[in-house]
Amino acid sequence: MVLQEPLLLSPRPKATVWGGSVLAKCLDQDLGESGPIGEVWTLVDREEGSTEVAEGAYAGRRLRGLMLSERTALLGRSKVTPEDTFPVLLKLLDANQDLSVQVHPDRQRAKLVGDGAEPKDEFWYILDAKKDARIYLGLKPGTNVAGFASKANGPGVVDSLNEFPVRRGDCVWVPAGTVHSIGAGITLVEVQQNSDTTFRIYDWGRMGMDGEPRTCQVDKALQVINYDAVVQGPFRPEPTDSGVNQRSLLIETDEFGVEHLSVNEPLQHDTAGRAWAYIVLQGNVHLSVEEVEGDWHLHRGQTWLMPASLGSYRFHSPDGDVKVLRIEIKA
Repeated sequence: MVLQEPLLLSPRPKATVWGGSVLAKCLDQDLGESGPIGEVWTLVDREEGSTEVAEGAYAGRRLRGLMLSERTALLGRSKVTPEDTFPVLLKLLDANQDLSVQVHPDRQRAKLVGDGAEPKDEFWYILDAKKDARIYLGLKPGTNVAGFASKANGPGVVDSLNEFPVRRGDCVWVPAGTVHSIGAGITLVEVQQNSDTTFRIYDWGRMGMDGEPRTCQVDKALQVINYDAVVQGPFRPEPTDSGVNQRSLLIETDEFGVEHLSVNEPLQHDTAGRAWAYIVLQGNVHLSVEEVEGDWHLHRGQTWLMPASLGSYRFHSPDGDVKVLRIEIKA
C-alpha cells in the first residue's frame, strides 16, 4: 500500500515524580492526566506502547501496526533497528525538578550489560528555561573510573560533572556513554534512538511516586560510561541559508538528522524515499502533497510523520513566521 497522506500522531503522556504541568500548554491540548507530567512521547514504536494516528484515513491505527502492514511505504530507505522497531523516539520533557544523574549505553556496551539493554544517543532542543537553569553534561577533565565510582549514588557525584547554563533555543548533543542530568526549570524536545534504557547514578535522595526510594543502577552505569569522552556544551542554531526561509542543521548521526526550519514563504520538500518527522515549534502551516487533493493543517505542538512514499510536498503559511524541527529518519 502507498501511504499518500502525512500522519498526525497523538501524544502519549507519562507521569513522573520530577514532572510538572507545562507540557499541556506546549501541546495546546488537555493531556487527560491530573498528576505531574514529565514526558510526552509524540512518536514511539515499542511493545509497551505505540503512538496512534489522530486523524485521516489511518485514524486509530498505531505506529506498531503500520510497521507491520505498511513498512515499506512508511520507511522506504530508512532502516529498522536491530530490535525490528521504528528507528527513533520523539518526546517532550518538563523538568519541574532535577532529573536523575544518569547514563545510556552505546550498542557495544548494551550488549556487554545484557538484560535487553538498548543503545541511546539523544539530542535536546530547549523549548524554554527559567533564569539560572542548567544542565549537567559529561565528566570534568581528570575524572577517573575509581574516583567517580567512589562518589556514585551520593551527592558528591555532582561535583564530577560539567555544568552549563541553557536558554530557549539552545541545542545539546548527548551521545551514549555521557553522564548527564536535566536541571529543574527546563522544557525540551528530545530526539533519540528508539530505546528506553536508562541507568541512574544518583537521584537527589528523592522518593518515587510510590513513596519508595527510586532504584539506581550504579554497577551497570559504571560499565557503560565513556570516561574519555570530550563533551560539546550547548550550541545555537546557525542558519545555512540566506533567503527568506532559513535552515539550520543541528545534528547529523547515523540514525537521524535534525534541522531547524524557519518558514516564511512557500517551501518545497521531498521525502526522497525516507521517512521524516516534523515537530511544530511555532505558528501554523498548511501542507499539500503533489497529486493528492486537499491539504493538511499543522499546528504548534503537533508531531507529524511523513511516510517515505509521500514524495513531494509543500509548506505554505498565511501568517509566516513558522518554526519547525525536521527529523530525518535514517537508522
